[in-house]
Amino acid sequence: MELVFAEVEERGVQSAEKTVIQAVHKELFIDGKWRASSTGRSLPVEDPSTGEVLCEVADAGVEDGLAALDAAVAAQKDWAAYAPRERGEILRRAYQLLLDRADDLALLMTLEMGKPVAEAKGEITYAAEFFRWFAEEAVRIDGGYATAPNGQGRFLVMRQPVGPCLLITPWNFPMAMGTRKLGPAIAAGCTVVIKPAEQTPLSMLALTDILAEAGLPAGVLNVLTTSDPGPVMEPLIKDGRIRKISFTGSTAVGKILLAQAADKVLRTSMELGGNAPFLVFDDADLDVAVEGAMMAKTRNMGEACTAANRFYVQRGVAQEFGRRLTSRMAELKVGRGTEEGVKIGPLIDNDAIAKVVELVADATAAGAKVLTGGSTVDGPGHFYPPTVLTDVPRDARMGREEIFGPVAPISVFDTEDEVIAAANDTEFGLVSYVFTTNINRALRVSERLEAGMIGLNTGLVSNPAAPFGGVKQSGVGREGGRIGIEEFLEVKYVAVGLS
Repeated sequence: MELVFAEVEERGVQSAEKTVIQAVHKELFIDGKWRASSTGRSLPVEDPSTGEVLCEVADAGVEDGLAALDAAVAAQKDWAAYAPRERGEILRRAYQLLLDRADDLALLMTLEMGKPVAEAKGEITYAAEFFRWFAEEAVRIDGGYATAPNGQGRFLVMRQPVGPCLLITPWNFPMAMGTRKLGPAIAAGCTVVIKPAEQTPLSMLALTDILAEAGLPAGVLNVLTTSDPGPVMEPLIKDGRIRKISFTGSTAVGKILLAQAADKVLRTSMELGGNAPFLVFDDADLDVAVEGAMMAKTRNMGEACTAANRFYVQRGVAQEFGRRLTSRMAELKVGRGTEEGVKIGPLIDNDAIAKVVELVADATAAGAKVLTGGSTVDGPGHFYPPTVLTDVPRDARMGREEIFGPVAPISVFDTEDEVIAAANDTEFGLVSYVFTTNINRALRVSERLEAGMIGLNTGLVSNPAAPFGGVKQSGVGREGGRIGIEEFLEVKYVAVGLS
């Protein structure tokens, strides 16, 4: 009888998975209509936990990209003239629809990206908050009025939409990175061409349906799914009618886009790679530090630009911190994100696994010791177990490169100056984590670290109400917070002469 019940439950799970996949449009979305690709090609979407194809979506070509740009340009004037309150109300309705459909959207995300369903549902809630935040910011776009210093004139300052935007989102947070870019663009009065990552297009296609249902006019949002982004995106950038690019992804690709944008002097927002240091001082609360480490390392299987990449622990607590972190990491269940109790899902693809394997092998060859994990998981799918390394040399590759996997490499330090120098010894500067109970040290270290964000006694820095972004080669511009909408607005100054 138990076997029969298990079979019925399994069929029910499979039916739910098929239902959420079937509900998503698989075409391109251009000028308010779903349409087939001009290439006639399709792009397979794989389940990273099995390697099996979930479905196929339209594979856009250059002609489709230009059609999407034409639609965005044609809609820009009318959309910029929309009442700010109505733009905000559209976002507010989309916010509610996201929450209402969170269960289905979370399952869809898990199927195409791999993260556990509970974590995926958390991302849906987080993603929705960007729409709520920017719905409120839409009516707060302001300007200024001032008297000239000599008293002979007046200054008027106004903010207007920058114009049609090209948004490019990554695969690791397929819903939240979409809303983080779309929210301020829509609120500011900009039309959009958006390209989701080829590995995870389904979440964006589902979000497109929600925005259309919420009342977004035709042409404001245009969605291109493509297996070969470069040839499709480059003509849009070189066209000259796109006025802003917002990209989240690798530093290498970001540099290419910045070079292309320079030719037309386009506004850019770039959220690029990270190499986050995680500093634990002797006076830290170890319970808080270990909890923060689990959050900063295992969230999204470590596939996050904000993931802690280098753990520096002061000598007095290094052994105990390593013991506690190893115990917690070893307890995590690895498996398909739809399975009960799973905390670590698959990495996105074989290339991701291969890189983690290379980085761990490099560190162990140089003398690092494996406390837990450290080898691939047998069977289908792209799984790598939670891993803790200790005695990791400072010159190991994983000290310079993003791991993008559930691996925590620990190095020991003695002095504050020493660890700050090590933490800053990178071309990246997205986020740094600091754990200490000494307020003087907390402020001193936070000021000296070269990063756009600091997690002080917390392993989570992302929040829709806060400015997200980095320094150095981690990017330019900020997303979220009050400053987020300013990235999509131009400032116009009017000099008023008085006789």
